Amino acid sequence: MRIILAAFAVLASSTLFDAARADPYHWCAEYAGAGMEGSNCYFMTEAQCKAQVSGVGGFCRPNPYYDGKPVVTPEDRPAPRRRGKRGVE
Repeated sequence: MRIILAAFAVLASSTLFDAARADPYHWCAEYAGAGMEGSNCYFMTEAQCKAQVSGVGGFCRPNPYYDGKPVVTPEDRPAPRRRGKRGVE
């Protein structure tokens, strides 16, 4: 029972935080040939995207989820300053 309660607490607390971040990649490859189908939005430049679809068929388009804002992760944030206790003499 404790395990189920702990798992529920972890799941509930994870939904409280907004973990979704903007996609840092500007370009998406849309595949349309050579047995490939789908998209891949992991390209920083249009040249990278075009190199990927070259020879396999497809085209590049701007990533609709890219908003230009830098992605900030918890590791990027500075640690909060801790105030030390002042000794009472």
